[in-house]
Amino acid sequence: MASAVRTVALPFGDRIPALGLGTWHMGEDPDRREMELAALERGLDLGLGLVDTAEMYGDGAAEELVGDAIAGRRDDVFVVTKVLPTNASHAKTIAACERSLRRLGTDYIDLYLLHWRGVTRLEETVEAFHELVEAGKILSWGVSNFDVADMEELFRVAPEGPHAQVDQVLYNLTRRGIELDLLPWCRAHGIPIMAYSPIEQGRLAGHPALSKIADRHGVTPAQVALAWVLRQESVCAIPKAGTPAHVDENRAALDLRFGPMDMAELDAAFPPAAEPRPLEML
Repeated sequence: MASAVRTVALPFGDRIPALGLGTWHMGEDPDRREMELAALERGLDLGLGLVDTAEMYGDGAAEELVGDAIAGRRDDVFVVTKVLPTNASHAKTIAACERSLRRLGTDYIDLYLLHWRGVTRLEETVEAFHELVEAGKILSWGVSNFDVADMEELFRVAPEGPHAQVDQVLYNLTRRGIELDLLPWCRAHGIPIMAYSPIEQGRLAGHPALSKIADRHGVTPAQVALAWVLRQESVCAIPKAGTPAHVDENRAALDLRFGPMDMAELDAAFPPAAEPRPLEML
């Protein structure tokens, strides 16, 4: 029997599933929509109640797909969506949020993220986020693709009151640079990392080092890659899964545990970063 879904604590006290449901590239092909909807519903049935989307994904189509998936079960889902940096001015952030709410078919968004840094001053975006919180349109806010310098600037902008709840960044076995600086910084400030593309958009699924470990545990290489990200208490992951079977496979990765030999082989095949590097993005 599968264990209960582990959760990760957010700074404001709520807890979210360590494994969620990503929607990047979903909702774009009408021929796949029924299967993708079934995948999201399967994930919610399995307790993966963290759903991540963005206004950018499919130009809103992914948000509409999520809206259909959460209809009738909104209280059981923690919805994350994102505003584009081109919409990050005060007025445009408010308007973008309203559009996302309509596409999602909900009165509120649990966590609203700035997708990445743009030219708009952080003060203006944060002010809009706080206004949306006060209006009940969003319950909390955070950021995506912020490095340490960005996070430090963000904390100077909002020295008091509600802070960013997560930093959503690219993190997987081939993208370990955050372990030297961003990950320790976020841990020190109590901010979880939300890892996107934890299997490097599927490219890790055929790696021979992962296949060897997968054979040892009777799992797939993709499950090994995902379990490696999920092993850390302050990290959650939001892989995309377009079929119910793929969701089942991802859910099983939560129960995979590594021994010292496994970790040594993973570090040998995917060495930790030796020096700081710019934050990577896809």
